[in-house]
Amino acid sequence: MSDLNALLIYAKVVDAGSFSQASRILGMPISTVSRKIAELEDQLGVRLLERSTRQMRLTDIGKDVLEQARQSEMISDSISELVKNQSSEVQGALRLTASPGVNDCIIGPLLLEFQPMYPDIRVNILIADRYIDLIAEGADLAIRLGPLADSTLIAKKILHYRHVVVASPQYIEKFGIPETPLDLANHRYVAFSFGSPQSTRRFTKDGIEEVVNFKPHLAMNGYPGLAKAIANGAGLGDLTPVVAAKYLKSGEVVEVLADWKLPPVDLFLVHLGNRHLPKQVRIFMDFAVKRIPELYPDLPC
Repeated sequence: MSDLNALLIYAKVVDAGSFSQASRILGMPISTVSRKIAELEDQLGVRLLERSTRQMRLTDIGKDVLEQARQSEMISDSISELVKNQSSEVQGALRLTASPGVNDCIIGPLLLEFQPMYPDIRVNILIADRYIDLIAEGADLAIRLGPLADSTLIAKKILHYRHVVVASPQYIEKFGIPETPLDLANHRYVAFSFGSPQSTRRFTKDGIEEVVNFKPHLAMNGYPGLAKAIANGAGLGDLTPVVAAKYLKSGEVVEVLADWKLPPVDLFLVHLGNRHLPKQVRIFMDFAVKRIPELYPDLPC
């Protein structure tokens, strides 16, 4: 099989009419051009060009090989155009993965802005409340809560916040307000959880830590549904501030234990590597890193 690169150089030499002109067009030393043609002739076992210091003439077999070189050149140009188009057009599939809560609170609102801007990017989301292997599942990006375990993945922190404990005015009127985290043992606590019979929360205030273990009266793995339950008086519980914001603003819930802080949460955008990322993946990454903090600028930290 002929060296495609050598065939392309051969076609360029014939078009240019000389080795020296071809070397200028190709941007490579004339010695390299000459060596490539000689290697091609050796590989084929024929002489393609009869040349002297002033003239160059194609042999009969050289004319036949030139036709093949022209076809190779067309194929090369087509491939280059395909790659160029792929790089310039924003299209293709984008495969994301996230937990149910992150999908409801972060990805959903983000895609409402992103997809109208890039209508030719097809988005597939794998929602799972478990660790997802990006390679095994064929995912481009994951949005994960930290801290993250050491790995070969590349992670970019996009949000830093704390959950807030809230309750509805109706619930407070009926059951009162807890003064300290330990008082939560006497309340109906609802929690983001699934499959676990017990939850733990760690609160700090002025260097003092209180750890509360409880069995949730209501548990689910979706913050929007949990927020509605709290707003309807099902109990009190901690919510991501992204979800809690609209309920706090409307007065449907109020914050309790405001002086006691839950541990901070970091949200990361995770991917396999920086080299040769498809354009649609890189565009979404850049959009998410810039836009998510703008959507949620005043989160409690």
